[in-house]
Amino acid sequence: MRFMMIVKATTDSEEGKMPSPELIEAMQKYNEELVKAGVLLAGDGLQPSSSGIRISYPEPGCKPKIMDGPFTEAKEIIAGYTLIEVKSREEAIEWALRMPDPHGFGQGQIELRQVFEAEDLTDNPELLEKEAALRKHVEERK
Repeated sequence: MRFMMIVKATTDSEEGKMPSPELIEAMQKYNEELVKAGVLLAGDGLQPSSSGIRISYPEPGCKPKIMDGPFTEAKEIIAGYTLIEVKSREEAIEWALRMPDPHGFGQGQIELRQVFEAEDLTDNPELLEKEAALRKHVEERK
């Protein structure tokens, strides 16, 4: 089972304030634990939404709308993520609870979401085979 730990943005992360050296060290230690346990798939911090681009589809079938950041809904903005693969929902929660306060100022918030697997979306063998081939191609490119 794959889960994404979504680190929500705060006023500090949106202002571009960098984490303290202590927080960077704590996050590095946490990531090392994830690697040693064999559960880390990916993880990164994101730049503030002021450097972001939002693409929306306000009209079905029409041209998408492009909007440059910053975006005002700070509660809805993502500041980073960690993607893990674990055996259960409970294990994902355990790992999420071990993450240091992602911003270090008491404003940190993590949203934990399970990732859909192809089999969750369809039982069509042809589509599942195509998906498996695409994933294999991506792995080979690494």
